[in-house]
Amino acid sequence: MTKRIVMGPFNRVEGDLEVRLDSSEGQVISAEVTSPLYRGFEKMLVGKPMMDALVYSPRICGICSVSQSVAAAYALAGLGGRSVPPAGRHAVNLVHAVENLADHFTHFYLFFMPDFARDTYADEPWYQPVAERFAAVKGTAAKDALPARAAWMEMLGILAGKWPHTLSIQPGGSTRAISRSEKVRLGAIIAQFRLYLERTLFGDTLENVAGLFSADALWQWADQRASATSDFAMFLQVSRKLGLSKLGVSHNLHMSFGAYCLQEGHFLKRGAWQNGGPAVLALDRIREDISHAWYRSAGDASGPLNDFPVPDYDTSGDAYSWCKAPRLDGAPVEVGALSRLLVDGHPLLRELAANGANVEARIVARMLELALIVPQMEQWLAAIDTEERFIDHSPLAEDGEAAGLTEAARGSLGHWLRTRNGEIEHYQIIAPTTWNFSPRDAQGNPGPLEQALAGTPIREGEVEPVAVQHVVRSFDPCMVCTVH
Repeated sequence: MTKRIVMGPFNRVEGDLEVRLDSSEGQVISAEVTSPLYRGFEKMLVGKPMMDALVYSPRICGICSVSQSVAAAYALAGLGGRSVPPAGRHAVNLVHAVENLADHFTHFYLFFMPDFARDTYADEPWYQPVAERFAAVKGTAAKDALPARAAWMEMLGILAGKWPHTLSIQPGGSTRAISRSEKVRLGAIIAQFRLYLERTLFGDTLENVAGLFSADALWQWADQRASATSDFAMFLQVSRKLGLSKLGVSHNLHMSFGAYCLQEGHFLKRGAWQNGGPAVLALDRIREDISHAWYRSAGDASGPLNDFPVPDYDTSGDAYSWCKAPRLDGAPVEVGALSRLLVDGHPLLRELAANGANVEARIVARMLELALIVPQMEQWLAAIDTEERFIDHSPLAEDGEAAGLTEAARGSLGHWLRTRNGEIEHYQIIAPTTWNFSPRDAQGNPGPLEQALAGTPIREGEVEPVAVQHVVRSFDPCMVCTVH
């Protein structure tokens, strides 16, 4: 007998989310993911002066507003006319990295781990120390992590003036040049954050964690650390007990637009990954399917540079979400830290996801990015010559079209725009959660989360299955970005 469970709104999620589950014999057999909120930022942008994209689009979200700024700046820069000086490039990468790493850090301590402190697990032998450490609000982890996060975010005050919704990131670099004394202060903040990560989150140096290149090395590393000295090792122990490597499994194409633009290319590569090997990232084959979303077509379905679907809240058909279904060459795509590291070639993640993306691999990837990116931030900061210019103010072309592609913490983010006489004629955005939480497409293919939820176990009597919450949170949804 099939049962229907409706979960939502989810707590500890940015924005509104509803998940409908059909279950039988103690597991999910199919899922529908619904984004119930529409706002219309893309419509607001049409007709505005093109530089207004830098003002409006970051307000899509208060968590990843820097990522929206970077995508908008890249799109405007794609119109031509400006080249970013090295100091400006490093400053933008630092601002972006602060926000992305803060997302990973916050997700681990405040969004994901508290679910293991639920009463559901009270009889598990590992429960007591985990609950004392990670219980929502009351756990010792929150008391430790929040001051560390607050100190980390001070970098954005120095580098960008304020957060969220900074205006410092521009097509030609950063408006906020830093002085030598500010550079010293930034170095001290990075060192302080590194100290927290090495003492508390990992219980080891960042370099040692980043150098865990196989599953055997990871588990040997975790076994060598007492839970009290490594929050990450505590997660790994719980993950092994609960079998999180077999939960939330999906077999999608993975994609990365490339993260942290350097003169020689992206620090984390641009590309695609599927079935254990590189795949084609045909950016001109991105389409947004609207067969199961509340829109009607108003274009030639030739891609985000031309498509402009019109909101149409008609509940009589197959539609069940405001989220469109972006597809790459017709295929659903998973994005996020795991996808970035699969594309970039980290051997540990490629081994952990060899049989499909899963909850454990998604969390390990986010932790590894903390270990990988902080040392790079130290190098980017050291490379800044405070006497050089941080921005190029050359005029932008007023007519043209371009795409601004980057990586937010949650995955690939793209802004596509077309301008005429200096005004925005067309603007489309595809956010990471739009890829991951998309509804079915015209061929009936479910989105990545819908796929990952199939087979999720439901404990007897559960109204809000905890395993479902682990799967949903492993994607770290940002619903306000999803529909924007």
